[in-house]
Amino acid sequence: MSLNPWARNPWFETVHEAQRRAKQHLPKSVYSSLVAGTQAGVTLDDNMNAFSQLRFSPHVVGVQPDRELSTSVMGQELPLPVMISPTGVQAVDPDGEVAVARAAAARGTAMGLSNFASRPIEEVTAVNDKIFFQIYWLGSREEILERAMRAKDAGAKGLITTTDWVFNIGRDWGSPEIPESVNLKALVRLAPEIAVKPRYAMKWIRGGKVEIPDLTVPNLVPRGQRGPTFFGAYGQWMNTPPPTWEDLEWLRNKWDGPFMVKGISRVDDAKRAVDIGATALSVSNHGGNNLDGTPATIRVLGPIADTVGNDIEVLLDGGIRRGSDVVKALALGARAVMIGRAYLWGLGANGQAGVENVLDLLRMGIDECLMGLSRKSIHELTRDDLIIPDGFEMRLGD
Repeated sequence: MSLNPWARNPWFETVHEAQRRAKQHLPKSVYSSLVAGTQAGVTLDDNMNAFSQLRFSPHVVGVQPDRELSTSVMGQELPLPVMISPTGVQAVDPDGEVAVARAAAARGTAMGLSNFASRPIEEVTAVNDKIFFQIYWLGSREEILERAMRAKDAGAKGLITTTDWVFNIGRDWGSPEIPESVNLKALVRLAPEIAVKPRYAMKWIRGGKVEIPDLTVPNLVPRGQRGPTFFGAYGQWMNTPPPTWEDLEWLRNKWDGPFMVKGISRVDDAKRAVDIGATALSVSNHGGNNLDGTPATIRVLGPIADTVGNDIEVLLDGGIRRGSDVVKALALGARAVMIGRAYLWGLGANGQAGVENVLDLLRMGIDECLMGLSRKSIHELTRDDLIIPDGFEMRLGD
């Protein structure tokens, strides 16, 4: 008897279904880490709910038979305006970031690889040549630059500096207790959760041996060395003074290649990103895992894109669950979007194939929206395609 209840029909029709299957498949602690937000989860909810307040204004005559979805981000040609956002250590699937990279490569798109990834960057760039390496400001300038240069040597095509993070006191909203390392004590505590998820447990058995998830972060040390535990690295991060704009400009000048600043929600910060010579910026609030109570990213996207969109590539990160969400972001000035939870749910539901499934759903949803709007290309999308309620958009800073 198969342990996979979806063996006959592994395809899922919506990202919501991917989430449902991931919840059924993953141990409670693992799944909870994929849905957690900060404090009351106000920003987490707004990231998703705000999209439903935007409506379409379609033309019904003149539907285009062929539609163009391709774009480019930081010098990389993409067949659809969706790329993988960097996320930290993954115990969702034994192949972790390598499985995600393969899925992105199979669909021709780019992937951001987290500083806190569980797989070395060399393994990830070996299966996808469109990798952007994400940097947290952790340690000394020399250590940060060493990590960046290792990524460049491994073939990373660009650098993403993440700034949208606050160190909250206490646990995040809905977040489980994650062990320092998966040792015997942790396995005993987690055993009841894993025992009721046999399909998840079986995926970690290879060659008759059980592979224990590794909660270390190998990309924070020179290649070949064992990285610190996730919480060891987190502690070092918390004790490193946050970067200034001067720090970011220094790193940008040291990095000879495309450079993204992730975490922008204010117009004045967007202008600063332009001033330091960044190639791109991501309008992001860390998926609702930053300062709770900040607006949904789609609410602040338009004013930022209107102000700096001719000077820098503008992306959006946060709340994307459907192809229609992507189209709404593009109509407000985004060049592309980055997805996080959506692909992690796909990974939890069906491994690499599940991530490909999510990307296919978004691509089909984008294409359907273009057809409904009678647009031939994503580059034709404008505000005229949307009905924007009064007070929806928020211009922060100036």
